[in-house]
Amino acid sequence: MNDVILSRIAEALTWTGRYVERADATARILDAYLHRMLEDPWRDEDMACRSLYAILGMDAGPAPVDMQQVLDQLAFDARSTGAIEGALGAARLNARSAREAVSSAMWECLNATWHALAEQRRAARRTGPYGYLELVRSRAALFFGLADSTMSRDDSWRFVVLGRSLERVDMTVRLLSVRVLDAAHAPDWPTLLSASGADEAYARVYGGFGDTPRVAEFLLLDRDFPRSALHALTTAEECLAALGRPRQDPARRPIGRLRTRLEYLDTHALEEQLPPLLKDLQTACMASAEAVAERFFPYQGPVVWAREGT
Repeated sequence: MNDVILSRIAEALTWTGRYVERADATARILDAYLHRMLEDPWRDEDMACRSLYAILGMDAGPAPVDMQQVLDQLAFDARSTGAIEGALGAARLNARSAREAVSSAMWECLNATWHALAEQRRAARRTGPYGYLELVRSRAALFFGLADSTMSRDDSWRFVVLGRSLERVDMTVRLLSVRVLDAAHAPDWPTLLSASGADEAYARVYGGFGDTPRVAEFLLLDRDFPRSALHALTTAEECLAALGRPRQDPARRPIGRLRTRLEYLDTHALEEQLPPLLKDLQTACMASAEAVAERFFPYQGPVVWAREGT
């Protein structure tokens, strides 16, 4: 293969990992908010919807918003990669362009999921979105499970995992940033845990379901939970090291520094350090993603948490 083909495959695999993780994370967030609104029917729907928009970096506008509008924009919009359907469609297109690198089982998983979305979307409008969101979550878990069980631990697998890891850090930071920095739209701690898929893992560690700022410590610093910032940064750095990037490489250095900072952070001072730390985490991930794009697919622009159309 020549360098252009290798760059194309590396880019496609990285974005496949990012888009599937994005769809999974968005489904978790929507599911968590929907369940909280069912449990608390007096909850302000407009405020909850604005919180969702804030997490995902969208402007809700001045007019009142409801959950159906949120679902139309963040779940069912096939034209936006910031929505579940658009992200899965983009993941499918990227996987198709790298068919020689992904396993048949991974491709079939994405392809079957994409074709099942239309029927689930129609059912969601009649009976609610829970089946739709569950399909997305279960198929995302299946896709990454198949990646781990059917791909050799070569560079192709590393690009998929690298994309997934960078997206995980970004989404965790977004959830915490809204809770810490945007008081008007802040979700409560239990909702934030559920949106991260971390409620049961947190309960096993701390013996409760998370109603304190200790949730931030878990989501940032836990070494064993796969969606914690520390775990995802460690995984991303390991992928870059295996791809031959030295410690001072522009792609590896930013996340290596933040990974070290998290490892040795004084947890007693975490609450006061949280706002600048979250900003630094997001900046580091963006810098690393841009450097990965420049190094491995230089003909293309930098990788960002984009809302471009598919």
